[in-house]
Amino acid sequence: MQPLQPDTSYHIFNHANGFENVFRQADNFRYFLEKYRLHISPIAETYAYCLIPNHFHLVVQMCKSSEIANLIRNKNKTSSIFSISSISSNFPKVPHFGKVEIEKIDKTKISNKQIELFLSKQFANLFSCCAQSFNKKYKRTGSLFIKNFKREPILDKEYFMQAVAFIHRNPIHHHFRNNFEDWEHSSFTEILDGICDIIELDKLIKTFGGMEIFIEKHQKSLAIFEDLV
Repeated sequence: MQPLQPDTSYHIFNHANGFENVFRQADNFRYFLEKYRLHISPIAETYAYCLIPNHFHLVVQMCKSSEIANLIRNKNKTSSIFSISSISSNFPKVPHFGKVEIEKIDKTKISNKQIELFLSKQFANLFSCCAQSFNKKYKRTGSLFIKNFKREPILDKEYFMQAVAFIHRNPIHHHFRNNFEDWEHSSFTEILDGICDIIELDKLIKTFGGMEIFIEKHQKSLAIFEDLV
C-alpha cells in the first residue's frame, strides 16, 4: 500500500476489525471526532466525513511538506526541552546547553520518509486512542479498526466532488436514513448550516462553485443511487 503523501488529496476509509460496531453510542462518535481534531487536523485539511456504526469515510488533503516538517521539528523540539531540562539539572555549569541543542534540531533536514512515517503515525495514534477508550468502556481487547486503512488519491476536481457526495450519501446507501440531512454523524448538515469545526468550509464550497452546486451535486448523486436500487 502506498504511503500517504504530503499535499495530496485522499478518500480515506476504514472498517471495524471484525463484525461489531465501533460507533455504538453518541459518546463513541464524539470521542472519535475529538481525537480526530487532535491527531489529524494538524496534518490535513478535511472536506467531508461520515461515521457509520461499523466504518467511516473521509475526504482530506494532506498539508504541504514544509508544514509537516515543521510539525516534526516542533515535536522534536518539545521532546528535547523536557530531555534537556532533565540533563541540565545534572550539569549546572552548562547554562546554554539547551539553546545550542534546540538550534541544531531546528536546522535538521526532514526527509520524505520521515514525513510519510509521521503522517501514518498520526492515523495510528487516532486508531490507538479510540481502541483504548472503546476497550476500556466495553471490556474488550484487541484492535478496533483494520490496521491498513484504505486510501484513494483524488486527482481531479470531478472525483473530489463525487467523493464528497458519496460520503454524505453513505447513511442512505446503508439504509440508516432516507435523506442526507437526517444523519447527524456526517459533515453534510454542518456544511449547510455554515457552522464547521473540522471542515474547511470556504475552500470546500469554492471548489464546488457555490452552495447551490454543492446541493445540486448531492441531489444528482442520490438520484443515480436510487435509479440503481
